Amino acid sequence: MDIHYLINGKADQGMQNQGGQMDKPVSFHFLESMLPKAVKRRVHALKRLQVQCANIEAKFYEEVHELERKYAALYQPLFDKRRDIVTGTVEPTDEECEWQSDREEEEELAEAVKEKATIEDAKKEETTPVEDPKGIPEFWITIFKSVDMLSDMLQEHDEPILKHLKDIQVKFSEPGQPMSFTLEFHFEPNGFFNNAVLTKVYKMKSEPDASEPFNFEGPEIIDCEGCQIDWHKGKDVTVKTIKKKQKHKGRGTVRTVTKQVPNDSFFNFFNPVKASPDGEMDEDSEFTLATDFEIGHFFRERIIPRAVLYFTGEALEDDESVGVHRNTRLYMDSKSLMVLFLYLFAV
Repeated sequence: MDIHYLINGKADQGMQNQGGQMDKPVSFHFLESMLPKAVKRRVHALKRLQVQCANIEAKFYEEVHELERKYAALYQPLFDKRRDIVTGTVEPTDEECEWQSDREEEEELAEAVKEKATIEDAKKEETTPVEDPKGIPEFWITIFKSVDMLSDMLQEHDEPILKHLKDIQVKFSEPGQPMSFTLEFHFEPNGFFNNAVLTKVYKMKSEPDASEPFNFEGPEIIDCEGCQIDWHKGKDVTVKTIKKKQKHKGRGTVRTVTKQVPNDSFFNFFNPVKASPDGEMDEDSEFTLATDFEIGHFFRERIIPRAVLYFTGEALEDDESVGVHRNTRLYMDSKSLMVLFLYLFAV
């Protein structure tokens, strides 16, 4: 029996029932069992080669991670300048503020709005002094509200706190260390907690699973670790106080008991569900953890590098037009491909 006959001949006919309807597809285990012994032996040899390919691919992604870490150091001065402009620490020069738009209609509209604003400002100057806002007010919270994935986490009581968020950075693991990246949320002094920086570490692996080596598709987030938030007294938005009446079984008296229960908040992001060492988790926990991985990856690959475009809404249009792949696996995006391209030409 040759392979073509097995796939397109009698084996296919066996997949139909008497009514002509297709039954479940024949499993690859069944197909493999139907191969002649000599052919099956050679297929096993090919599988061993495929495992070796997966191991090489894992090393490839490790090198991509190192390149990403290297280029992150080149991006950082630009991100630091962005932070300084957002917070008002630095005022950009006229030259740095020049921006040529290729959309004539937008330019005309902007000019009309500018003229109208100038007239309105002149009127205001007659009655009240002009206040020049510092930096770019509510830069990050505007992004949070604009992105569905983040706005779903955002509660009204989170907003006053996030107004103090001045920067978000990503840091990669050092050479020789297990693969990971850390999200750093930098806050100005505020009346809610003492931390200057809140962190979230995402641990990754880039190696095929010994039990399922053919499922390897690149680096994968496998766990995450938050940080302890040093809340000021009465300011912890991740819990809420409730009062409950309890009746004494013996005496019949009623008393009021006060206790704290979990509360929905963005800041639960820093107290994530932990991955089970044995892989056994209930469905809700698995979903929560997978969502957390998606959010961490989204911060790293989209929000942090393209923050201004999410602030203006331009990146939202791009996400809708091309579709953003949401998965716990870290597939190579355009940035990683560009880094690889530069590396290949450098060598």
